[in-house]
Amino acid sequence: VDIPNHRSMHKNITPRGAGIGMVLGVMVSDILFLNEFIYIHLASFLAIFLVFIVGVLDDHRDATPKTKFYVIFAAVLLLAYDGITIHSLGKLFGHEIALGWFAIPFTMFAVAGFTNALNLSDGLDGLAGLLSIIILSTLCFIGYEHKDFFIVGTALSFIVAVTTFMWFNWNPAKIFMGDSGSLTLGFVISVLSIKALEYINPISILFIAAIPIFDTLIVMIRRNRNGGAIFAPDQLHIHHILLRFFNGNVRNSVILIALLQLGFSIIGVAFSEVGQQRYMLMLFFINIFIFYILLNGMLKRQNKFSFYRKKRRKKH
Repeated sequence: VDIPNHRSMHKNITPRGAGIGMVLGVMVSDILFLNEFIYIHLASFLAIFLVFIVGVLDDHRDATPKTKFYVIFAAVLLLAYDGITIHSLGKLFGHEIALGWFAIPFTMFAVAGFTNALNLSDGLDGLAGLLSIIILSTLCFIGYEHKDFFIVGTALSFIVAVTTFMWFNWNPAKIFMGDSGSLTLGFVISVLSIKALEYINPISILFIAAIPIFDTLIVMIRRNRNGGAIFAPDQLHIHHILLRFFNGNVRNSVILIALLQLGFSIIGVAFSEVGQQRYMLMLFFINIFIFYILLNGMLKRQNKFSFYRKKRRKKH
């Protein structure tokens, strides 16, 4: 169960670990209906299962960062065996940036980064699930356009599972997916995104999965500027700030974040085959800057109102 603490957005003790049923359901259905693809991409499915197992352990007794590192490293090696690795960053400034021997270390950095980014977005009822549905649907569309049935089959399986889970996770949530769900979803999205690089330019992936990436980068920049540890937990994520902006209305906060992600995903698909990636990269960083300024402004205003409220309480 998830017991509320000073950082929790929920007030009641809520069961977690729905990710176990969600992921196991996907695996059973894939074995029954997609056994041919499982056989062809066995290493990738084993990698997904490894991350799922560490998520289950994390739900029950908090797996150490070192354990997660080793598991993701092993999972990335399995992906490499299956040919799913980031070999190039595409054409930037007129030249293709091939990674060569650095392909596996960079893939591990990217996969670990996004897997944890989605995990960090699991802070409001339905948020991680809705973001996952939007991103997976976008990747499913790309797979369908290019007749990649590994992407289509895997994405659809998880879309169905997460949509079913959302009936119980929409605010007020009756159950949480836990790390077994959010870590697995983050890893699956990473795998399908790397596979999609066969058809689209790498920068478009940053838009297709923009919100979790924006959130993680902005929080790390803010913590670094404030002199804090960049991995220390706090209540300064996008969903925390928007929740206060909407006076605690979880649904409005989640819907706005989901609409933003949908918009970025559409941009990612629309420009997925554009050759001039440097302009897309510039647009991506401009958006990070805009988000950073807007969120900082909202945060300062919220802190100001909080200060005046405390002064009023002391007077009364």
